[in-house]
Amino acid sequence: RADMVIAPHVAVFPALAIFLTVLAFNLLGDGLRDALDPKIKG
Repeated sequence: RADMVIAPHVAVFPALAIFLTVLAFNLLGDGLRDALDPKIKG
C-alpha cells in the first residue's frame, strides 16, 4: 500500500484501461441494440 503513494500510476492506468474497455463494450452493445432491434424504431 505504501507503493501506491509513491507510484499511483501502477494502479491508475490498469483501472482506467478496464473502465474504458467496459465503457466501449457498453456503448457498442447499445449501438447494436438500437440498430438491430425493430421494436425500438417504433
